[in-house]
Amino acid sequence: MILRPYRESDGPATLDVFLRAIRLTARRDYTPEQVAAWASDDIDPEQWEARRAAARTQVAQVDGRVVGFTDVDESGYVDMLFVDPDVARRGVGSALLDWAAATARELGATELSTHASLTARPVFERHGFVVVVEQRPVLRGVTMTNFVMRRALRM
Repeated sequence: MILRPYRESDGPATLDVFLRAIRLTARRDYTPEQVAAWASDDIDPEQWEARRAAARTQVAQVDGRVVGFTDVDESGYVDMLFVDPDVARRGVGSALLDWAAATARELGATELSTHASLTARPVFERHGFVVVVEQRPVLRGVTMTNFVMRRALRM
């Protein structure tokens, strides 16, 4: 596995990872209605690509195939962390979170934070994150559950 910065050509592959992770992995924690709202068929590929390009996005690649991605901003906020179900539990998410922590430290952040799904919460907890608050955001008219989580960064 290699980690590398997002390239414009990664748009379709990262969107596919996002959709597969939600539709196949997260469906054990969310209702069909919630999955459909979250992994909507209405996601605009051009807007997706623009958002990924604007973020500090890192991708994980195995045998030339994008199998995961994450991002982190200057404050240490991790907006997205998704891994293709085909490579789940093989260290992809851990490698991406390690990258996010190192990058956030380089940028001067003192903590990592995220809004973790029910599915992702255990992954973040294994990496030292703690739940600050449970939330009930509404997405496309559907109430979801996620958790504000934080982890201090050692300098």
